[in-house]
Amino acid sequence: MDQDTTATFTGPLAGIKIIDLTTVISGPMCTMMLADQGADVIKVERADGDYTRHLATRRGGHSASFLNNNRNKRSVVVDLKDADDLTALKALIADADVFIQNFRPGVADRLGLGYEALSALNPKLIHMSIAGFGFSGPLAGKPVYDPLIQAVSALTTVQAGSDEERPRLVRTILPDKLTAVQASQAVTAALFARERSGQGQKVTLSMLDTVATFLWASDMNGHTFVGDEMEKEESQSFSDLIYDVGDGYLSISIMQDKHWAALAEATGRPDILEDPRFTDAELREINRDARLTLTQDIVRDMDRDTLLAALEHAGVPCAPVLTRHEMRNHPQMAANETFFEYDHPTAGRLRQARNPAVFYGTPAQNRRPAPELGAHTGEILDHLRSPKTEDEE
Repeated sequence: MDQDTTATFTGPLAGIKIIDLTTVISGPMCTMMLADQGADVIKVERADGDYTRHLATRRGGHSASFLNNNRNKRSVVVDLKDADDLTALKALIADADVFIQNFRPGVADRLGLGYEALSALNPKLIHMSIAGFGFSGPLAGKPVYDPLIQAVSALTTVQAGSDEERPRLVRTILPDKLTAVQASQAVTAALFARERSGQGQKVTLSMLDTVATFLWASDMNGHTFVGDEMEKEESQSFSDLIYDVGDGYLSISIMQDKHWAALAEATGRPDILEDPRFTDAELREINRDARLTLTQDIVRDMDRDTLLAALEHAGVPCAPVLTRHEMRNHPQMAANETFFEYDHPTAGRLRQARNPAVFYGTPAQNRRPAPELGAHTGEILDHLRSPKTEDEE
């Protein structure tokens, strides 16, 4: 990939133009997914650029975080407080398909970039707004970062396992990344609706709602039946599904009766099949802590690779626990062709993960690396700006 501004757009979203006024991770990761799928994403930045341009882990003047969330985009620098720049930006939006922003609630409206103002310019526009806590309510105006969403959404107490345990953060910015995925899905759904109706629409998404919905699928069972809600969450287990073995760690996941029987076979412990606490799936869940403790005791002194082979042969769902280095070099990742390498003009040789969806009918391709700040301002905005007088220059 290179900085070629004439790059051909291919993929399922080829022909879609997106104006991206998002920063940090949730918005930029969303728009990169759409750019990976063929959309022409124009990243609008202020003079000092997206915050992630300045983070650590750098080479050639670029942060890895920015590079990993902004490929396949073009960058323009705009001063949103400058009337001419704002007019030029609105002219650009008037010809776009999607506008995405993640300012604090109310800021876009004050800038004249709210839904009502922009839809009047472009009735077919999909106007997407991403917020942290929401668009109204007591927390809506607060500054937001990923750990705060983890705290308010109860993700930290889910991670702890019990209301009695110290809350724990998930050690990756899960709410940001989930919101990116949800936002990209919402944009494509809105584009599909526009194909049928011919009309654009307003779409809003909060990080808090995204995580709450994510948790409800598996972690909020005690709050599903109205009138029978749990007042306090108790730990189902003091163990997780990572087991210490003789020379490393394994993950073993027992779901069905056949898996429990296969574990007994692979470890030479047929006696566990007679234990009345574990005779069916419901009992194994009720007695989850005892089951996991027993499993740990059984496998603790076994050689990892020998045990892994025996478990796989018996049909037990299992996997080695890999470090990031080991994951990157695992043969399954090579078989999936998950990673690709290319040369960035100033950051050098890069390795990144491709967009996980593979489109066989409308294949996408990587057209360009994350852009230099303002690299495409002239080609995109100059003809839309008012000519400067000599005094202004």
